Amino acid sequence: MRHFEKELNLLRQSLLEMSGMVEAAIHGSVLSLTARDATQAEEVLRNEARINQMQIRIDDQAAQLLALEQPVARDLRLIMSAIKINNDLERMGDQAVNIAQRAQRLMKEAPVGAPVDIPEMAELAQKMVRRTLDAFVHQDPAIAREVIHSDDAVDELRRIAYRELLKYMKENPQSIDQCVSLMFAAHSLERIADHATNIAEDVLFLVQGIDVRHHAESTSGNR
Repeated sequence: MRHFEKELNLLRQSLLEMSGMVEAAIHGSVLSLTARDATQAEEVLRNEARINQMQIRIDDQAAQLLALEQPVARDLRLIMSAIKINNDLERMGDQAVNIAQRAQRLMKEAPVGAPVDIPEMAELAQKMVRRTLDAFVHQDPAIAREVIHSDDAVDELRRIAYRELLKYMKENPQSIDQCVSLMFAAHSLERIADHATNIAEDVLFLVQGIDVRHHAESTSGNR
């Protein structure tokens, strides 16, 4: 195997390692929120530095490949996509931290009975993350498109959550702080889904060489 191909494989492996770390962070943050699990929240916060370090490592790998190998065509698209995917993964990690911090705040307050389905929203967002990484690993444009079109469902759940939480706050003013934290958590889940959509769009660029960011196929809006 050529040296360049080995380095490309190392880049792919680094991205998969990064994605595993980020997926674990998202899962832990959601558990900290839904199960009021302080241990999960603390672990997410501790692992933030590892994710940030991994982002720097991947960027360095990609930069060296661009500088030393001067790739073209599909190899160039792979490296460009890797840089963008790496950035979206790191931002997902940031959103997981945001959720864990909100969970820590909620743990200090009495639970609220607001009729909002954060677990369903979290499940959909996490599924999008898993599927978009499947699309990258298998370079499957069909899975990538499935992820892109799933974004609408997460957006709608976020809108429903906001509406229900606003209504609950008006009826229960003493719950404003808790409801605001839940609104921020819902926003972070929506952003995770947005970043998953970005990665799915990058997979389409990698596999088919097409840019769907501003086409009708992409429902992700401005990011």
